[in-house]
Amino acid sequence: MAANDGAPYPLATRNAPKLDDAELKQLLKTMLVIRSFETTTSALFQSGLVKGTAHSSVGQEAVAAGGGYPLLRSDFIATHHRGHGHCIAKGADVSRMMAELLGRRDGICGGLGGSMHIADIGLNIIGANGIVGASMGLGVGAALAAKQRKSTDAGIAIFGDGGANEGIFHEALNMAALWKLPIVFLCENNQYGLSTSFAEATAGGSISARAAGYGVPGETIDGNDVVAVYAAVDEAIARARAGEGPTLIEAITYRHGDHSMRANLPGYREDEEVERWKAMDPITRCAKLMKDRGALTDAEFADMVAEAEATINAAVEFAKNSPEPDLDMLMPAVSAPSNSANAIEPAPGTRELTYLEALKEAMAQEMERDESVFVIGEDVGHIGGTFGVTRGLFQRFGKDRLINTPISEMAIAGAAVGSAICGRRPIAEIQIFDFVTFMMDMIVNQAAKLRYMLGGTPTVPVVFRGPQGGGIRLAAQHSQSLEAWFAHVPGLIVVAPSTPYDAKGLLISSIRDDNPVMFLEHKLLYLGQTAPVPEAPYQIPIGKADIKRAGTDVTVIATQVMVERALSAAEVLARENISVEVIDPRTLRPLDMDCFINSVKKTHRCVVVHEAWRTGGLGGEIAAQINELAFDWLDAPVERLGAMEVPMPYNDKLERAVIPSQNAIADAIRRVCYR
Repeated sequence: MAANDGAPYPLATRNAPKLDDAELKQLLKTMLVIRSFETTTSALFQSGLVKGTAHSSVGQEAVAAGGGYPLLRSDFIATHHRGHGHCIAKGADVSRMMAELLGRRDGICGGLGGSMHIADIGLNIIGANGIVGASMGLGVGAALAAKQRKSTDAGIAIFGDGGANEGIFHEALNMAALWKLPIVFLCENNQYGLSTSFAEATAGGSISARAAGYGVPGETIDGNDVVAVYAAVDEAIARARAGEGPTLIEAITYRHGDHSMRANLPGYREDEEVERWKAMDPITRCAKLMKDRGALTDAEFADMVAEAEATINAAVEFAKNSPEPDLDMLMPAVSAPSNSANAIEPAPGTRELTYLEALKEAMAQEMERDESVFVIGEDVGHIGGTFGVTRGLFQRFGKDRLINTPISEMAIAGAAVGSAICGRRPIAEIQIFDFVTFMMDMIVNQAAKLRYMLGGTPTVPVVFRGPQGGGIRLAAQHSQSLEAWFAHVPGLIVVAPSTPYDAKGLLISSIRDDNPVMFLEHKLLYLGQTAPVPEAPYQIPIGKADIKRAGTDVTVIATQVMVERALSAAEVLARENISVEVIDPRTLRPLDMDCFINSVKKTHRCVVVHEAWRTGGLGGEIAAQINELAFDWLDAPVERLGAMEVPMPYNDKLERAVIPSQNAIADAIRRVCYR
């Protein structure tokens, strides 16, 4: 039995303005355009013009039309893989939408996003999304941005009944309720998550009932009644604009077709069930309501159907005549241009700071300079984070700029990415970098890809920063070096400074950059000595390595804590008449290969050392590129040094033995020099 199947829906007292005949006609028109768009898309898929797949919302048009009607242009929506109707209801150009489905250059995302990622950032549609539940995390970020701007903007995060069982549902709802964010969580319950029924997947029988656990309004409505959807969403949006926080609405509806146009899933729905729901078709119901009110004749309805079909036919012709995209548009769509490329590094001066103090000063100066910069994370408020990096900033900037969160890594990442795409510059602290595993979707599937999927239009200026690495006896789940995961992903910048001077300059460059940055801080560097750092704000170019020590016999490329150990090894080897050039990449994506290659052409030997495991580590990539670009200059194979292939042990002697030491680096240098 489907949810609420055959049962009356509860009636709520509505403050929403009553719809007049013209407004009802507009809602009906929107539903007809959506229906025509979806049925035409299905035909184009069958003919091979729409490729990959698409997810039809036939049968669900009332949720899109009714939910979108109360929204202003400045309001946001975040939606899911079945998002065509939501985009149309928000005002997206159907010709450019159809061109997107055909993968053409004039598509709304330049042919790079396709059906599952269709969106128009200019209309504050911040993404249809192929990841189930992602709209809720991004929506929290968009709502946070609206609140920080002190605007009256609000928006909707649309998700399916399947998404309601993802962890992000609970994290996002809790966070939005705590902060009274201007967002409506609109669950489009179409009874099935792919082929698994709502009853089989959801305990308690109701999604909206969960709202009570978070102290926010929640209700279940008839999602096939466009007037009921409009009234519920209008009232919820009004609450959101008034600063009263989120509402959870569960709209009961039904998709007439299969999960996707590619799917041909056998036997999970009875024919009688499908036909029963088709009899409650939202378009038929709206037309009947209007006819009963004397606001629509059969002839007028036929004209409206014909008009919608003509609009979509014209969209198809536009799409067919649009050219194919070219390879030359791909790379600019991945990342926005760097704004630190021409930065000039100042002299260090004589004033000294610790690594931790340099990071704090960078954040404070950027928060002073730009009101859109804020810090978000666990315990970043009064205590200043687990390692004290933000200590004192809460007292200086207040709770709206130092946002203390629940232990909710998915929601923290979602809030950061969603607010970044809406014009803010968040710095998301990862308390211990190992916990980034909870954030991987928002970093790898959202932050890294949103600009690209939306055709190279938006920027995603977010910094994820926090401590990684071992050396302080925190054992296997608090000591990993995971930079290679992120250096593998196009769209991400990966920064790993080793000195206080570099930490300040690179963090300022990262905050000002228009791309997502993974900013890696090593725990041991927090405990290091002071070093010269200029007081005035300055930038260090992202993607520029630094030669920490000049040499002629061997090049050592070392990262983070390994830089100081390599320098110490070089000092020892100088007494053996081995001249070591030590290079700190500082940025791990993009790599400054020109610097590395020029050094290797001079020294003819190379050692790459990092704390991360050797297998799959960044040293392998650096060594491979040196082999490709400077093979004729090498007098020995590139040596790679990394941690022993085990999780970090707790015992202090074993921990020291697992991590590359000064002596191990010196031995590796000797091997390549005497080979």
